[in-house]
Amino acid sequence: MSLIGRIFVLIFAVMLASFAAGIVIAIGVLGPQWHGVSGDVGERVVFWGTAFFGATATGAAGLLPLVILIMLGEAFKVRSLLVNTAAGVAMLLLAYYGSGLAKPYEESIDHPPPMFSREIEIAAAAGAVFGLVYWVIAGRKAGRWREPRIT
Repeated sequence: MSLIGRIFVLIFAVMLASFAAGIVIAIGVLGPQWHGVSGDVGERVVFWGTAFFGATATGAAGLLPLVILIMLGEAFKVRSLLVNTAAGVAMLLLAYYGSGLAKPYEESIDHPPPMFSREIEIAAAAGAVFGLVYWVIAGRKAGRWREPRIT
């Protein structure tokens, strides 16, 4: 019965981590144009709509790699915060480049291009938040369902 309970915890952790990553994406995309907490309902609708879209895209873009990473983490009892955060960053960066959204290199004679574009920074930040939230909910107890209970 503990395996079934653990599966529900993992699903809940992925949903919450995906929503947190969606909020980071929404803040990253809309942050410079968002004028704080104002009374405008339209701004809030756009923000939460973008957060929902970001959460959906985060979950959909990396579903198969995410399932594989979760299975490996559970099998090898990976409980490290650093490993979970790095895996989240790697997963979202690979999903960003794999989706074809990455812009090609632009050449300019006025100024050199930045080493990392804003979109890459947003994807890395969303991945770090994804890994952190997943670790808080499920990752810190990875593989404990296989250990015998002490009564």
